[in-house]
Amino acid sequence: MQRKKLVQLQLDHMLKGARLIEADGHGPKVYQLADGTFLKIFRRKRLLSSALLRPYSQSFCNNAQRLKELGIPTLEPIAIFDLEQAGLTAVHYKPLPGQSLFQLSKAPNFNWADVMPKLTSFIRNLYAQGIYFRSLHLGNIIKTPAGELGLIDIADMKFYRRALPTQLRRRNLSHFHRYLEREGFSDAFPFAEFSQALLTP
Repeated sequence: MQRKKLVQLQLDHMLKGARLIEADGHGPKVYQLADGTFLKIFRRKRLLSSALLRPYSQSFCNNAQRLKELGIPTLEPIAIFDLEQAGLTAVHYKPLPGQSLFQLSKAPNFNWADVMPKLTSFIRNLYAQGIYFRSLHLGNIIKTPAGELGLIDIADMKFYRRALPTQLRRRNLSHFHRYLEREGFSDAFPFAEFSQALLTP
């Protein structure tokens, strides 16, 4: 997907009626636009980095295309932009319909036992296809209206030619476990059973 220049006046027009979804100490990160689509803003973290040649926004779009080719539900990029401010790029995209597992877990009578077979099968499939998604956690796994699982926030992802080795699976699960601890899910989520299912050949 070809990057386009988006001047501040055009950005301001696009953001009219938008809702800020996510921000950090550097500024806005994700907007939901008036038409229901999203605009995600990417900042180059260092002056000299690989993001000069391939911005995170480009990786985001490339990863979406690759996931689509592999049959894994994900968001749909519409356009990719270079913004006027140095080091800023953005992706305009259609969201993946559904709710994250984090959102679903807040519902009354939710039980992880009902979700675990589908969740472990889904992640085993990612590993089998050589997909290493460093940001794999409950907030980035979506259950669609059709009952499928898919991925969002996909900039930090690598595709290997072979199934992930055990070392990378363990590293990925370590990131997942830290997310559970940070969000207070350590007691509720059956992590031992989950990790054993994903590390067993």
